[in-house]
Formats: sequence, C-alpha cells, structure tokens
Amino acid sequence: MSDRLTLGSLFSGSGGFELGGTLAGIEPVWNSEIEPFPIMVTCKRFPMVKHFGDVSTLDGAKLDPVDVITFGSPCQDMSVAGRRAGLDGARSGLFHQAIRIVKEMREATHGEKPRFIVWENVPGAFSSNHGQDFKAVLEAVVGIKEPGATVPAPDKGRWPHADIFLGDGWSVAYRVLDAQYWGVAQRRRRVFLVADFDSERAGDILFEPKGLQGHSGEGDAARQGVAGYSPDSFGEDGVWCVNPQGSSGVSLTHDKVGTLVAQDHGHHPAVLAAGFCTEHSANSGGIGYGEERSPTLRAGVVPAAIHLPKAFGIGSYNSLAWLSDNPHTGIYEAGTARTIDRSGGNPTAHQGGLAVVDSYAMTVGEYMQIGEDKTPPLMARDYKDPIVVSEPEVDTLYRVRRLTPLECARLQGFPDSWCEGLAIENPTEDDISFWTDVFETHRRLVTHARKPKTRNQIVKWLKNPRTDAAEFRMWGNGVALPCVYFVMSGIAKVNSSTGFRPAG
Repeated sequence: MSDRLTLGSLFSGSGGFELGGTLAGIEPVWNSEIEPFPIMVTCKRFPMVKHFGDVSTLDGAKLDPVDVITFGSPCQDMSVAGRRAGLDGARSGLFHQAIRIVKEMREATHGEKPRFIVWENVPGAFSSNHGQDFKAVLEAVVGIKEPGATVPAPDKGRWPHADIFLGDGWSVAYRVLDAQYWGVAQRRRRVFLVADFDSERAGDILFEPKGLQGHSGEGDAARQGVAGYSPDSFGEDGVWCVNPQGSSGVSLTHDKVGTLVAQDHGHHPAVLAAGFCTEHSANSGGIGYGEERSPTLRAGVVPAAIHLPKAFGIGSYNSLAWLSDNPHTGIYEAGTARTIDRSGGNPTAHQGGLAVVDSYAMTVGEYMQIGEDKTPPLMARDYKDPIVVSEPEVDTLYRVRRLTPLECARLQGFPDSWCEGLAIENPTEDDISFWTDVFETHRRLVTHARKPKTRNQIVKWLKNPRTDAAEFRMWGNGVALPCVYFVMSGIAKVNSSTGFRPAG
C-alpha cells in the first residue's frame, strides 16, 4: 500500500496536474483525455499511469480510488473570448460528468475517496450567464457533501475573486491565481477551486500566507525570465530536478540531477529552482535566460542571444483597444506575455499575441555577422541561418514572429524537453490497438470525420506525432505548472497535518 496521496486527473491535457502533484509528493494513478497529442505526451512522461478516454464513459465506482481528483474542464463555452454558452455548452457541460464521477467514487468508498477535488477554469466563469453558472458550480461541488444545498449569489451576480464556504466537517474555497506572480512571464488568470470533504481547511490550501507552505505567493514581483522559479518556490529544503527519461517517464531527484548518460537524446534534466538557461535558447530568440549568467560554454555551441529582445503585446485584432489612445492597449511594450491560447500567440486570435523583436540583427553558424541598427547582407545561404531580427526603424529590415512551441512550454513553466522523444518507431499490435481507440474517440467527439484513421495513417503518426499546431493547442488549453504546484503542495501540507489515510 502506498504511503503517498494519490491523484486522478480528468481532462489531463499537458499533464500539468500529474507533474504538479508529483512535485508535491502526490502520486498520479490515472488520467482521462481525448486529444491524441497530449495523450502521447502523458503516456511517455507517466508510463505507469492508467490512461482513459471519454469521461462520459467512465464509472467512478470502477476507477481506482484516489485521494485527489482534478478537472480543468474545457472552458471555451465559459470564456469571455468564447461564445459564452455557459455550463450548458457542449464542452463546459463536461463539468457535470466530472461531478458525477466524484459522486460515484465517494459512494463506492463510503464517502472516503476522494477527499479533495480541484477545479480549474477561466475567470469568465464568474460572469457566465450573469453569474448563474458559477453559482451552479459551487452548488454542485457543495452538493457532493450536502445534497440539495444552495449558495446565495452576490448582488448583481458579481462574484468576488476569492471566497470560502464552510460546513460541518467540509470546506470549499476558490481563488484567482495569475501565473505571472508565480515565476512565469505570462499573464494567465485562472480560477482554482478546492474542496476538502473531510475538514474545514480548504482555505489553508489556497490562502495560507507565503512562507508557511514554502512557495512564493501572489504579490511577488513577476520574474523577467520565462518559466524561471524563484529560489524559495520549492521551500528551503533544497532543489528539485525533473528528469524526463523518454519512454521511461519522469523521475524526480532532490538536490541532485538524475544519472547523466552519454546519449541523453534530448531529455535534459531541468532544475526547478532557477531560471531556464538552456542550449535551446538559440531556437527561441533568447527567451529564457539566467540573469547575469551565461550558459556553460561548450565546444561547438555558441550562445545565440546577443541582446535581450523587446517584447510587444498585441491586443486582439478586433478589440476596441486598437482604437484607444491608452499606451498600454493595442500594441505596447510588454514584460509579460499575453495569455497563451491554442493559436500560439496569433494576434488575430481571441487573446491577441506577443511580438518578439530583437534590437540587434545577426546571422549564426559559420558566417556569423552582427549589425546594430542594420542587417547583414542577405545571402543565398540564409535559408539555413536566416537573419534573426533588427530594430524596426526606417530603411532597416525586421521580422516579427509569434511565440514558438518551446517558448509556450516555458511560459507554462514546463521543462524544455516535455514534448521530446515521443516517436514510436516500431509500434506493437497493442500500441496500434490502443491508438486506434484513441483516434476513434477523437473522431467521434471532436473532428466528426466521415472515415476513421487507417492502420497506415496511425503507424505514420506514431513515428512523428509532434507538430507545432498540436503543441500550440495543448499549451493553450493547458495549465501553468507553478500555480498547480502551489495548490497541490497546499493539499499535501493540509493532509499531512490532519492525518494520512491512503486510498484503497
């Protein structure tokens, strides 16, 4: 029997709750997802986790009992950028399936499991259907413990951004967390709701002051580096390292990295208590750096960042911000990225975008040239080492680009190699059968394509599952890891102080 809390993750996505739980000492046991690429990622990173598909087919009474169930249910129908169909929307309505699964498991375990649930969603949930949708969310969660309970709505349906509800031996708390205050350069505001069905300490999980849990709380200055954790964000008991190991999954080591091997195949250890500063920075315009520190110089590798780029936030193409004289709207110099969505920072998308412009132009490789306020001569070989960018001034060439998938991973706080090493070169019959079911579920629920994937199409995809579009979609739908860790470590802290009762 495990001596750790256990976790089940619905709508798993990029595996943020699984990784955040692992970092907090909570063991992921099963998850559920229907998008093929995120499933591939979590299958590789958490091979011991049981992977399920459509939540509507799951029976909570038959799933392995767990102590914590998380569900960042699809939010498009509740987002201010969506069509605002609310909880009755085809996607956001999946919230009710999660509540059903929790109730079924608690009934099968005589009210013992899960003790905690975590719901994550957009702040648009507060105003969806004039505040009635969030009232329904709260009543559904409270109703797990107190059937038929009602939650009074605030005046004019304007819900506060943090609150707590207490009952006899249970508690429900929620709070808006903004990722930029947890060490990543992205303005990503999300509602985190926590229910503790065994005690009145849900507030301790979300509201305990900084220093008592050992991680940074909201109000700290936003970091300049992308996906850099403050030194105290993982407590004062040392440094944690995530060691992605290909098909072997993820290992965690304390105060030391995993075993270094001669051929790591791109699965580099990531230290989770410092800013990222990796060899991949050449592919990300220099985004992600250690302040006043250079990467270790190595033979054959030249750091590509000559000067830190300027970043400009770009408001949504159709927004009123473009008509405003306010210098902080429309296009403005930014220290943090706008909220990542599924388009990878496309300015015409709902959330707008981010333009990265370097103040020096450069080419790389054997023919490196650097010019200030002008570009080097264009050469036929530029298709190999294209000019990066120059200052957007008169008579100078410049290039504006959207964020790369790697930058999106860092903005969500994940290790650089999270999406590397996914290919299955020689799939077994069991592999093909599993992925045939995955793609059929996806076809039935998402694409509604007339024909299912053929065997050859599935084998071809398994050999090269990684595309920019799939990554953008995953990161845009995903969670910011530092915020998830904050919540999950709070759960572990509260559980350890109220007495451990392992699932099973």
